[in-house]
Amino acid sequence: MARNVRIGALGPAPFIVEKGLAWDQIARRAIAHWDEWIDKLLPEEPDLIVLHEACDRPANLTSGEKKAYYFERGLTVLEHMQSVARREGVNIAYSSEHPAEDGRLRNRTSFIGRDGEIRGHYDKNHLVREENTEHGIVFGEDAPVVNMDFGTVAGVTCFDLNFDELRMKYERSRPELLVFCSMYHGGFVQQQWAYACRSWFVGAVCNLPCSVISPVGEVVARSTNYYPYVAHTINLDYAVVHLDYNWDRLDALRRKYRRGVQVHDPGLLGSVLITSECDVPAAEMVKEFGIELLDDYMARALRHRHEALGMEE
Repeated sequence: MARNVRIGALGPAPFIVEKGLAWDQIARRAIAHWDEWIDKLLPEEPDLIVLHEACDRPANLTSGEKKAYYFERGLTVLEHMQSVARREGVNIAYSSEHPAEDGRLRNRTSFIGRDGEIRGHYDKNHLVREENTEHGIVFGEDAPVVNMDFGTVAGVTCFDLNFDELRMKYERSRPELLVFCSMYHGGFVQQQWAYACRSWFVGAVCNLPCSVISPVGEVVARSTNYYPYVAHTINLDYAVVHLDYNWDRLDALRRKYRRGVQVHDPGLLGSVLITSECDVPAAEMVKEFGIELLDDYMARALRHRHEALGMEE
């Protein structure tokens, strides 16, 4: 059945501060900056708001000043985001350099629920070298899938996008939504991740286009140079299938469910996205008509290759 979720992503330019401001004043400036931008997105009634990487860090601090700020600022901005989530009844993905319980810094995305409680977090696995050597941030090691009230999410941060190691973990765990908080855009690699993981993808990128991408790698919404934020409704009741061996079955599916199902072809890919728009889940539709999922088809093709090679030997 349709599981519609309204996703919002914010990617404004970073804020700057006057030299000599106290650390608590900088934190208050960060809060004011983000309150203003979140307020612009709230009329869209998002279920989830995603903020770009290191969102509460001023652009004009030196390396040493940044590290001092992170520890002096502590959890002030995080706690404010929790209060915003409670007040507005919205989930928030908040990205910041986080002073963890062990006294070390993490580049962390905190997933905050509508009640203000933290549902989980993701620590950036693949740091740029200077993040570690100069800023004292330690590498994340896990790739958790976090349960939110609308579905499952997983974090990706900036430089992570370049590494197959993390992506392959998500290819196995299959989160419904990849949440990308970044200073770096990544171009078409965003679309590769969405398709490879069979996941929806939302990217909040600082001062660059924010995007919503479907599980078949198609950009369905993007921010502009005039509005550095985007909001789009996605349907998390979906299945990705290849056209091979499924043509007649897909036709039969459409004939029965009509407007109750969408079979979207992005073109040129050979794979399509099935989404349920009625009270029958997409998984049941696929099972009812014997439609083979893309993953099952590729696994079957690979098995056949191995078997054929074995017979040749």
